Amino acid sequence: MDKKLFEYNVDETFELYLLIKAADIRVAKNGKKFIAFTFQDTSGQMDGKFWDASEEDIAALTAGNVVKLSGKRELYQGKPQIKIFKVRVTKAGEPNTPDLFIERAPLKKEDMMEEINETLFEITNANMNRIVRYLLNQYQKDFFQYPAAKRFHHAFMGGLAFHTISMLRIAKSIANQYEDINKPLLFSGVILHDLGKVIELSGPISTEYTLEGNLIGHIVILDEVITKACQTLKIDDKSEDVILLKHMILAHHGKLEYGSPVQPKLKEAEILFMIDNLDATINMLNGTLSRTEPGAFTERIFGLDNRIFYKPQLSEKIDED
Repeated sequence: MDKKLFEYNVDETFELYLLIKAADIRVAKNGKKFIAFTFQDTSGQMDGKFWDASEEDIAALTAGNVVKLSGKRELYQGKPQIKIFKVRVTKAGEPNTPDLFIERAPLKKEDMMEEINETLFEITNANMNRIVRYLLNQYQKDFFQYPAAKRFHHAFMGGLAFHTISMLRIAKSIANQYEDINKPLLFSGVILHDLGKVIELSGPISTEYTLEGNLIGHIVILDEVITKACQTLKIDDKSEDVILLKHMILAHHGKLEYGSPVQPKLKEAEILFMIDNLDATINMLNGTLSRTEPGAFTERIFGLDNRIFYKPQLSEKIDED
């Protein structure tokens, strides 16, 4: 069985077919152009720089293409990196379908759809229910295909829906523990909080930020989308329940410096922020720890302040005498 990218050890050489997830053209100190790549297969993403790139290289080696790459896995500032020996676009008869190299959510689309649809019956506020159903129907295809981020957490096909499902499960557990929580408001906020990413991001293959994504961002985008949905559904967007729902979206990054236009001023908004952060953090940790041997430290995790984490050697099994 062929090894995947992250199954190679540091200083081990390899020859693999990989998807170009991103290809940024940059200029080195000597004035020559190079390509800062992000490569991917189903085991994850890894960066590599292609020095002294020619104009032909730049034209051919673009995001979304599958390439044959020979190189070596290295470690740079605590992070895995590819030292590229040779790289070329695949030829006829070689694997060239991007879908073969994309990570996917661990749940089937149909199962995620069913779980979200079941939750809709728990959104008993009429306006919230109508808005959530309308927007899920409008963006259903992209919602179940898109990643939740370009790089750091749930950055795989179906990651947006999977992130939402994971958060819903946490939200339901919290709501069962604290009975005074407004479930319709919390569940609506969870389902919709990142829906704007289907407009902010370009898609699951070679994920980039769109013009709207770069200049407006998914939080403000979704606020506008909710307003338009209210107009279509003839719902007063100045009613308290709609304003509360909008606040959930606008405040879900928690702090102004994290990109939220406002800080949470509702109990459910504060919970949404904490659930979102918790689920994203655990996903980043799980992804990195899954590629780390017991008794070793992980690579540095950029999304967690460049910290490293130790993977214990302790067995989870209980010894039986």
